[in-house]
Amino acid sequence: MMKDMKNMRKSKDIGIYGLTAKWYDKNSRKSRIAEMKRYADEVASHVDKNANILEVAPGPGYLSIELAKKGFNLTGVEISPDFVEIEKNNAKEANVSVNFKEGNASNLPCENNSFDFIVCSAAFKNFKDPVKALNEMYRVLKEGGTSLIIDMNYDATSEDINNEVVRSGMKGFDKYFVKFSFKTFLKQGAYTKEDFERLLKETPFNRYEIKQEGICLYVYLYK
Repeated sequence: MMKDMKNMRKSKDIGIYGLTAKWYDKNSRKSRIAEMKRYADEVASHVDKNANILEVAPGPGYLSIELAKKGFNLTGVEISPDFVEIEKNNAKEANVSVNFKEGNASNLPCENNSFDFIVCSAAFKNFKDPVKALNEMYRVLKEGGTSLIIDMNYDATSEDINNEVVRSGMKGFDKYFVKFSFKTFLKQGAYTKEDFERLLKETPFNRYEIKQEGICLYVYLYK
């Protein structure tokens, strides 16, 4: 049984709303842009030019925007209407086109077999029903496509977390707040490699690969 049944402890999908969403966008943009560029390069290495890509729970939309800059066709599904508004404004600022819309990871507002690649970063641990979310990813993914989940590893050490915060370049209050967040409530909701393996047994994804890098797990799912 998973530690404290982390996937069942949430009474609802966790979103960020109102002033908190605006604060997150304002305060995380500079520190996360290098990370988003790395993720965008990783996604781009797996798909052809003009691929249709879905980002599940894009938050302020940074990753989708970086991928759109590379010429891919992007859709983003976000539970928070406040973040959807922020995403659209950020895309307009960046002069790129992304189809951001409101929706739930457990019931994606997308057609079957629509996407060549699906990515979900730093959000999977917030889903009330991770198995439903995985099944939805499978449903909307094209045959031969790949889904990539990047999220915090429950087994990340204090040293891993300290190194991640240093790499982000954060300073002052933000540095200490983010370090505290990683070591407390973010870590509490995170999954281990073994947790993911157990979840995947309840889905149609029978081919997958799980890698660890820094504080994160990279979970590659193949259809």
